Amino acid sequence: MHIDDEKLGSILLEQSYLSEEDLQRAREVTAKSTQSLTEYLIAGDLITNDLMGQAIAESVGLSYADLNSNQPTTEHIQRIPEDIAREFRCVYFEYDDDAAQVVIATDEPEKKEELIAELTPLFPDQSITIAYSLSEDITNILSRYQKPLDTRFSKIIEEEKRVAPEILEEIFVDAHAFGASDIHFEPRAKEVVVRFRVDGVLQEAGRLPKQYYENVVNRIKVQSQLRIDEHFSAQDGAMRFESGELVFDLRTSIAPTVDGEKIALRVLSAYVQGLNLGTLGLSGYNEELLTEASQKPFGMILVTGPTGSGKTTTLYAVLRTLNTPDVNITTIEDPVEYRISGVNQIQTNERTNLTFAKGLRSIVRQDPDIILVGEIRDEETAEIAINAALTGHLLLSTFHANDAATAIPRLLDMEAEPFLLASTLELIIAQRLVRKICDHCRHSTVLSPKDIVTEFPAVKKHFTGTKKVTLYTGKGCEVCNHTGYQGRTAIFEFIRITPELKDLILKNPSAHEIWELALTQGARPLFEDGLDKVKSGMTTLEELLRIAPPR
Repeated sequence: MHIDDEKLGSILLEQSYLSEEDLQRAREVTAKSTQSLTEYLIAGDLITNDLMGQAIAESVGLSYADLNSNQPTTEHIQRIPEDIAREFRCVYFEYDDDAAQVVIATDEPEKKEELIAELTPLFPDQSITIAYSLSEDITNILSRYQKPLDTRFSKIIEEEKRVAPEILEEIFVDAHAFGASDIHFEPRAKEVVVRFRVDGVLQEAGRLPKQYYENVVNRIKVQSQLRIDEHFSAQDGAMRFESGELVFDLRTSIAPTVDGEKIALRVLSAYVQGLNLGTLGLSGYNEELLTEASQKPFGMILVTGPTGSGKTTTLYAVLRTLNTPDVNITTIEDPVEYRISGVNQIQTNERTNLTFAKGLRSIVRQDPDIILVGEIRDEETAEIAINAALTGHLLLSTFHANDAATAIPRLLDMEAEPFLLASTLELIIAQRLVRKICDHCRHSTVLSPKDIVTEFPAVKKHFTGTKKVTLYTGKGCEVCNHTGYQGRTAIFEFIRITPELKDLILKNPSAHEIWELALTQGARPLFEDGLDKVKSGMTTLEELLRIAPPR
């Protein structure tokens, strides 16, 4: 069920989910920009996806089914035959034993009567209640009717279809359904292994007979605008997948191996709708520090960490809070991973010699208020970035360093002038991503500190005394693919550049000296921030130790 911005605004106002002033302001802002009303409301924390779902449900006289938070099991999903589920876009949501009632979620409530007639023979002894759910959540659940990739590969090959396009479509649809961040094609002697990286961990998705792989490689090369006659050099490009309403971009990397060309595709998010500081996993204190630093008219905020640690996501959450019609925000990135209306985004391009340094020089002449540099990689970019932050611009960037304290000596090693660095740096953040315990199979265990230390000796100083501690783990279920984890959150380490730290930077200090001073001023290491999330039941101690062991 499609609802346009005008009607959605009226529904939200009618159902008291939004004030008239907020709606009027949103309409005025979106009329002058390329942002939709929905994007503006979510970016400004005025509404969430779930509240929108509830408002739409109320407008059509139905209750709201939150399929995102309360996913049904595979067994329950399959109680509705696939052909009916897809035709009516319906999902088995829940069953009330006391009332002998089945709740069915759909995003097409206008078909309610036909749907009930179709389902009545399937649930003869229960009353059927129809609820509304968001289209995106319905689509994600319907994807779980899919048979394993290997089975679908075999069927495509047997039917002698257009093998490469059909196979790639099946892979991409599955990757989206599983929430994969990367897709790997790994050639072996006789077959090609397809693997997805889900929540930071690789898992096998299927295997493809080797004789069909060349066509798959060629199709990816053509769509990524790469040379199909080059088989012994690394190539990088980008492509877009479109199938019905499902659209996303992928970054392509091809490298030659002894068994053939290996392909790694990074799935890029088309939008960061709903992303804000509150969704990052920041503690209240850290969120205040970041908000305070980002409200300053000039200075530099750096986010450090390895590849895939969520650095860009954090910076874009900051941009979403700063993205108003009265400021000019410009970015230079490689690649542009998220697209935000109202932000001028520049993609680096080696072929045209558009590097971070050259792009940044150009951006400074474009009268920006806020600049995002995808990564500070070299001395030239560091120098221009520091000078930009010094001359009245708020500059956000990522930087490869193991922790927050190491960033300063590394920048000084890149010939950054100590007095300029001390004058511009406002905040340094280090972060990592940890897997979250699956909400559907989470269970708690009460342990003594002795039991915990016996199993995890590295945490001895953090668990002392005799008071018992409640820790949580996931048992594993259909929803989390029996891993016990679903989704990820970030753990952080913040160093605020105080006057004392500015003085220390002038003396060309070591990372150890910086960290020792930062500790006396309230800084907490990654492990301690993660330990708070362990104790709150968000992640496990085992997962935290895998990602960020104590210092």
